[in-house]
Amino acid sequence: MSRARDRARRPFALALLLAALAAVFAVLLPAGVASAEGESVRGTLQTSRSGPIEGVEVTVTTPDGDEVGSAETGDDGRWEVELPGPGQYVVSIDGDALPDGVVLNGEDSRTVTVDTGRNQPVNLGLNDGSRNAGGGGIRAVQLFVDGLRFGLIIAVCAVGLSLIFGTTGLTNFAHGELVTIGAIVAWYINVQGGVPLIAATLIAMVVGAGVGALNELGLWRPLRRRGTGLVAALVVSIGLSLLLRYAIQIVYGGFSNPYAEYQSQRAVDYGVFTMTNRALASIVIALVVLVLVALMLQRTKIGKAMRAVADNRDLAASSGIDVNRVILVVWMMGGALAALGGVLLGLSDQVQWDMGFRLLLLMFAGVTLGGLGTAYGALVGSVIIGVFVQMSTLVIPDDTKYVGGLLLLIVILVIRPQGILGSRARIG
Repeated sequence: MSRARDRARRPFALALLLAALAAVFAVLLPAGVASAEGESVRGTLQTSRSGPIEGVEVTVTTPDGDEVGSAETGDDGRWEVELPGPGQYVVSIDGDALPDGVVLNGEDSRTVTVDTGRNQPVNLGLNDGSRNAGGGGIRAVQLFVDGLRFGLIIAVCAVGLSLIFGTTGLTNFAHGELVTIGAIVAWYINVQGGVPLIAATLIAMVVGAGVGALNELGLWRPLRRRGTGLVAALVVSIGLSLLLRYAIQIVYGGFSNPYAEYQSQRAVDYGVFTMTNRALASIVIALVVLVLVALMLQRTKIGKAMRAVADNRDLAASSGIDVNRVILVVWMMGGALAALGGVLLGLSDQVQWDMGFRLLLLMFAGVTLGGLGTAYGALVGSVIIGVFVQMSTLVIPDDTKYVGGLLLLIVILVIRPQGILGSRARIG
């Protein structure tokens, strides 16, 4: 009896150990590695049509009005101001210096709070007419296209999360860190190593697959062999997420950096909407990858084995399927897809240490909305979430748009709890 009790306590002890290590990182980080980098505010001035805007002065002051520093945007539209320390700062822009046809989208200043060791990105909204008039005249169409791109990126990240849940029953809260690892590995290889982004992305996907395999072989398979319950595994995944997130912040820092290529692009006018070439490439890549995943699940032996294990693991094992091998392949594929999704997200935004964590709730929303454990459900649910999040800005502020996606999830689950493509009951 005592041995059984000890075995039951081990997962919780492991989770507590991971959470304790994460807490140690959180405590040491401000006084150690991150603080050595210093604090700053930075951003990029650009619009869809005009591209990067050069020669505009950005001023940073304290809330009392004392000037801290200023910077002028470069030929790539980027600016950065070093700060004397953490605290609240007011970032303002000289609107009169903007080019003809470009106006501020709201106030000419923003108040931001900068944490210790943080390079805080600041978005000073500009409007060149592409959102409300001209070539991209119908704003709803523009938001729909943006939402489609965002939803496909969520889907690429969420397919692996859904397959992992389907084959193991694990709700993996550390999946967002796989997204971040892929984006940061590609950034290091691309920016620091001078490797083209396409090659860096492929290497990042290999690294992501390796991290996924390490997760399965080093942690989750031993826990399954000990009979760890799903609730205990959930707690362990939360501790692992905290540990990885703060470890990433120590290694990468609080930076918000773009890739070395494809950042300063002007949008192409397609009549009713505008889109940069990198955004179009993101849509095409995501669609191709998702179609290949669907074909793999339908036509290949390993894909059919994945679906069999997701439907009934015991029956699949009795039919001669190597369940552990299938789960390992699922983890590797999930890690590779998460890494690719991280790179695509870094292209549209910038690479940050917590980017995967901020996307995690939307991934869960997409997976749950489409139907837990089904790859096709993750695709459908993620696209709906992405489109709804972007188009919700027609009626709510941009800063609260993610709330709209979670509210949609709640409404759908009240009407159809099993999700759009989920089944009402699982037999066997």
